[in-house]
Amino acid sequence: MPRPLEALVHLDALRHNLGVVRQHAPDAAVWAVVKANAYGHGLERAYQGLRAADGFALLDLNEARKLREMDWRGPILLLEGVFDARDLEWCSRLNLWHVVHSEAQIDWLAQHKTEWPHRVFLKMNSGMNRLGFRPEAFRQAWARLSALPQVDEVSFITHFSDADGPRGIAHQLEVFVQHTHDLPGERSLCNSAATLRHAHDPAVRGDWVRPGVMLYGASPDHPEHPASHWGLKPAMSLRSQLIAIQHLNAGDTVGYGSRFVAPRAMRIGVVACGYADGYPRHAPDGTPVLVDGQRTGVAGRVSMDMITVSLEHLPDAAVGSEVTLWGTGPADSLLPIDEVAAHCGTIGYELMCAVSPRVPFVVIDPQDRDPQDSGHARAQA
Repeated sequence: MPRPLEALVHLDALRHNLGVVRQHAPDAAVWAVVKANAYGHGLERAYQGLRAADGFALLDLNEARKLREMDWRGPILLLEGVFDARDLEWCSRLNLWHVVHSEAQIDWLAQHKTEWPHRVFLKMNSGMNRLGFRPEAFRQAWARLSALPQVDEVSFITHFSDADGPRGIAHQLEVFVQHTHDLPGERSLCNSAATLRHAHDPAVRGDWVRPGVMLYGASPDHPEHPASHWGLKPAMSLRSQLIAIQHLNAGDTVGYGSRFVAPRAMRIGVVACGYADGYPRHAPDGTPVLVDGQRTGVAGRVSMDMITVSLEHLPDAAVGSEVTLWGTGPADSLLPIDEVAAHCGTIGYELMCAVSPRVPFVVIDPQDRDPQDSGHARAQA
């Protein structure tokens, strides 16, 4: 029997979350952002749930090739553009749209030989100060691109640094609008946070929104708003079982470093999951876990292959009991990944992306359910 740990990818949740995007940005086309192997869900798996998007946005040429091999014929956007002049040949072959954020990328385009002009998104550094042309240099970059025979159409893109917080987007939006208002071309401004919090304004919504983490069921502005506030559903569940139970006396310790000390006689459950599977080693005592759908918490330091959890208030828990590390559990129980991440001093994005390759993934798709099967359809992937 294999080790009882698996990551479930819920295609119905991906479809639902894409629908939430469209509710918040009804007049905009949607880039489904699938960078970082679809935020750890697996590009091939996530594609099945997100193929109703208008386009896919990512970073890596290999992932773009995979999408074309999966018969995606719609737009694909390289969010950081090309990293070498030779990459433009692949953009021509695969019909990739790409971001232009530097003079070097314009130089490469000017020297590129192609029969098919490229669709590009010119990036403005409106205040994030990572990639893009500063506002005072933006119009000159647009003029250079527009004059190139290698370029078919120039669109515009920027990225908000504070869409998820109190500073908001007004300062960046003003800069972007001021320097693009009279230029022809489509606009893309909204990430997940801006889509949920600000896309009611047509000037913010633009022509394309590019949601990322919200597609996977995490909240971009947790803890101010949990994912449930936005109507999002978790697309990943990390699930295991109890493989042993220890009976402790008051004063007994658990795990490396003896971090947890039993305050009284109690039971501890051992879960088949550890930091080698992507669960954060630094998870403190009390980090929430579900056992048979009921809440408890980590008790003792996470080790490579095992986590120990308190069973003090779970008398029915036994070897084989189902453990939900995050996501959906038995009887519609739920443990938001953002809540686990907050206990660990990080964000849900990181936990999604950190799931180890040794963890088997299972695709759950209710649309493929056998009418005679009362359970979810499962496909190992």
